[in-house]
Amino acid sequence: MLDCGMSQPSSAQPGPESLLALAFPSDPQVSPDGKRAVFVLSRVAEEDPQKPDPDFPRPRYRSHLHLSDGGAARPLTQGEGRDTSPRWSPDGETLAFVREAGGEKGQLFLLPLTGGEARRVTRFKGGVQDVQWSPDGRFLSFLSTGDDEDKRDERGEARVITRPRYRFNGRDWLPERPARLWRYEVATEELHEWLAPEVEVAAYAWWPDSRGVLLVSSPTEEDAAQWRQEAETLLLSGERTRVSRWNSAINAVIPHPDGERFALVGRPEGKGSPEDSHLFLVEADGSWRRLDEAWDRPIGNLVGGDCHVGAFPERPVWLDGETLLVSSTVGGACGLFRVGLDGTMTPQDHDPEAVIPAFTARGGGVALIRERADRFPEVELNGAQVTDLHGRLPFPARRPERVTFGNELGEGEGWVLLPDGGERAPALLTIHGGPHTAYGHAFVHEFQLFAARGYGVCYGNPRGSVGYGQAWSSDIFGRWGTVDMADLLAFFDACLAAYPQLDGARSGVMGGSYGGYMTNWITGHTDRFQAAITDRSICNLLSFGGTSDIGMRFWDDELGLNFHRSADALKLWDMSPLKYVENVRTPTLIVHSVLDHRCPIEQAEQWYAALRLHGVPVRFVRFPGEDHELSRSGRPDRRLGRLEEYLGWLDRWLLGTETGEQRVAEASA
Repeated sequence: MLDCGMSQPSSAQPGPESLLALAFPSDPQVSPDGKRAVFVLSRVAEEDPQKPDPDFPRPRYRSHLHLSDGGAARPLTQGEGRDTSPRWSPDGETLAFVREAGGEKGQLFLLPLTGGEARRVTRFKGGVQDVQWSPDGRFLSFLSTGDDEDKRDERGEARVITRPRYRFNGRDWLPERPARLWRYEVATEELHEWLAPEVEVAAYAWWPDSRGVLLVSSPTEEDAAQWRQEAETLLLSGERTRVSRWNSAINAVIPHPDGERFALVGRPEGKGSPEDSHLFLVEADGSWRRLDEAWDRPIGNLVGGDCHVGAFPERPVWLDGETLLVSSTVGGACGLFRVGLDGTMTPQDHDPEAVIPAFTARGGGVALIRERADRFPEVELNGAQVTDLHGRLPFPARRPERVTFGNELGEGEGWVLLPDGGERAPALLTIHGGPHTAYGHAFVHEFQLFAARGYGVCYGNPRGSVGYGQAWSSDIFGRWGTVDMADLLAFFDACLAAYPQLDGARSGVMGGSYGGYMTNWITGHTDRFQAAITDRSICNLLSFGGTSDIGMRFWDDELGLNFHRSADALKLWDMSPLKYVENVRTPTLIVHSVLDHRCPIEQAEQWYAALRLHGVPVRFVRFPGEDHELSRSGRPDRRLGRLEEYLGWLDRWLLGTETGEQRVAEASA
């Protein structure tokens, strides 16, 4: 096992380094005939295996393509770089993929599956994204900034900001020119810039007759900042025609086999982020109707897990001219459902105690990833498991116990992971982000690790969570910190009552993003917890509005308020945890990433300064080079450092052990 040079727990106690033993599957792509599947498998390895530094290891992800014809998957590519985004040619004989190696950004390669070496197609300074084959196999299309370079920071030059969107989480500075859509003709090996959009292309898909693509973009940068998008057709000739009257967010477009209509996943005009995403059919004249009208659950997977490194496709697929295959979140689970043009929706592959976070369907076959709360994600092809990744987990996975709680809307649910033995154990209340996501039956290494270290982990879905109907999701509109806090504490009390092993006198509260907001809010309104960990959090709704990459629109959607309106300012301050920081007594660990533009690090800085001024025990940990996704897909060594900080803080304040003090001190070194 790779040694990360960090403090190691005793052999009887698994530690954060257990993460290094895992391999993460992603991007399952079924072949055109439905009989084979290729996917990406990411492992952790030393950055330079030829020159490892024993005093300062540098674990990094290595991603390679794997292939299955229905049996156990086998490696298809190798090397020290990262191979991702595999895409089958329509005849099934060639695989397009993106390779990142030698310090270069990802470039397009073609691999003949009948034998031979991969051939490089692009040599751009920028990377290649969203690779797609035309249905006739003549073209490959992709997005790239080409040879554009931005060296203003390196040169120390000023940036002049004139656009409403200029930074974005996971991307940092947005390019001055949006990525162009390129077209590569396979037979002639000719590469052309197909479209240079004024506003970036958010998504696209080829029309079935290969005459062009259906793409999603915004009419202006101001529209993009307000999440107003439209669909348009781009022909091979370059002609563009708008084909929608949507004026709202579009998550995906799926051209109908007839080449005239298309399905989309999104929210209609006037519906904000509390509204579940649904499935719509758009006619050739731009009119539309909702296909899943009778289905009160969101389309797509919104159940959170922390073993999702890479791409997780879940775009609906036309099985024929009358039926689509979609994924949908139902409670804490996510399965596959058939949706007919007549509005009928029937389960095809739905286990109420499992999550399918990714799938593709083609040629009568389905490739997918399936996971359970006690089972690591595995790749399946046509119902057969083709990987054996769960066996790499260095400690036994625990099965959670379901706990329910009540409120005026009905019954809510959550789960508890219990530690071994009958001794009284510290109890942790953990809160998901979003707020319109869910906890459930996904595998969460972090929770399993905490339970293995002797903590009871309680995680549930208060109002605002998805998967329980629109009324449940929307009930916190305009009132964060009210019914959601009541649900969380009611759930935690139910856990303590159901399992006397859990020690409410030694309890911690923690969460990330919206969960970090709720952690800050709860500690400002009750002293019942002995430790708190707030990760990528929000504490000041006013400053968030002007600094977050979604701040210009987010509070309008969530609260019906906005920071730039004086009439709303006091209301936003009333809903800011910072207003109540004088009440906080709970020792707090603050974890944040420097490049987090979703919940900017200035939020953590304000919370830290205020807690210090009020004499609250506080520790602020800043991770460089990371964004809002650190806990789920951040660099391996930084993910380990984050878990070390968590365990050190919990051990110190809930166990009162010298080990906890030592872990905190060692993590500081």
